[in-house]
Amino acid sequence: MKFDIIIPIIRKEFRQIRRDKRTLGVLLFVPVLMLLMFGYALNFDVKNTSLALYDEDRSSQSREFALQFWNSEFFDLKYVLHDARDADRLLDGEQVRVVLIIPATFSERLARGQEATVQVLIDGTNSFSASTILGYINGIVQQYSLKVITSAFSRTGGGAVAVPIDFRPRIWYNPELQSAKFLIPGLIAFILMIVAVVSTALAVVRERELGTMEQIMVAPIKPSELILGKAIPYTLLALIATATILVAGYLLFDVHIKGSFFLLFIVTLVFLLGSLGFGLLISTIAQTQQVAFMIAAIATMLPTFILSGFVFPIRNMPTWVQAVTYLIPARYFLVALRGIILKGAGFSAFWDQILFLLVYAVLTLSISSARLRKLLH
Repeated sequence: MKFDIIIPIIRKEFRQIRRDKRTLGVLLFVPVLMLLMFGYALNFDVKNTSLALYDEDRSSQSREFALQFWNSEFFDLKYVLHDARDADRLLDGEQVRVVLIIPATFSERLARGQEATVQVLIDGTNSFSASTILGYINGIVQQYSLKVITSAFSRTGGGAVAVPIDFRPRIWYNPELQSAKFLIPGLIAFILMIVAVVSTALAVVRERELGTMEQIMVAPIKPSELILGKAIPYTLLALIATATILVAGYLLFDVHIKGSFFLLFIVTLVFLLGSLGFGLLISTIAQTQQVAFMIAAIATMLPTFILSGFVFPIRNMPTWVQAVTYLIPARYFLVALRGIILKGAGFSAFWDQILFLLVYAVLTLSISSARLRKLLH
């Protein structure tokens, strides 16, 4: 092995890396980004779970019981309901994960030494956190029951005391707590984001590397026509991939689409348009396919997997990381997907999510179109 030959090659590579500022930036930026994402966003603790309270009893004892949830680090009381029907709307729109229902006879039955029933509705779409939440609620109920039993025991002078609270949980949308029902909508968002962005990110760069960009520049073609020509094939492929996942989910994991197929198609199409626009934007910035692929992969894989709510609950993340998640399109797409597939929710439950996806699509397509116009002229 001759080092006098190897050393000039090493010097040449370093010069090449120094010239390619984008590649150098990506290589230095990625480790820091991964450290921040995995260090702050990955949190398996289930805390600050959003909760709504419907207290029909409205007594001092029912308030005392509700305070056990209010004072817990595991729950965050967001809404006090005056109509039980509001529970459906809040759970459908993922505004709360838990609804605590205290019946009108709660304090009366406890005063008589009888068993009082408490109902808890839990959003089961995330099977992992739903199981943990169920355990937390059970612990709070048992702790309060022990307090009531101790108080009654001292009053009765040691007589027999019935278990005071009958805790009746209902798991909505995923009663069996199957992880597949939670993961399949997430997989759709994850795969679509990667397929759409990565494939289109290579589109314009590929033309430049093959030397065919000059032919496109002299051809009588508009940026919008170029975008459509580049985007339509990948849109069709992504829609086929979506259909394949849904069919496989139904056949293998019994995941039914409870909502509207048409609404699912519209939401998916809007998300795809934004993702394709983002991919084309990357394609106009990167100089090589290698750099385009790296930027697309970094901008889609890690954020979609970690910051979209695909696996890790957003509410468990630090406040500043939660703020960052609002910039991740897959976050909004996932809320709509799970609402349609698992909850059978309609447009009114997540219209705001679709509005953001529309804004995202318009912005990315407009910016990429402007940059393409600059390249063509």
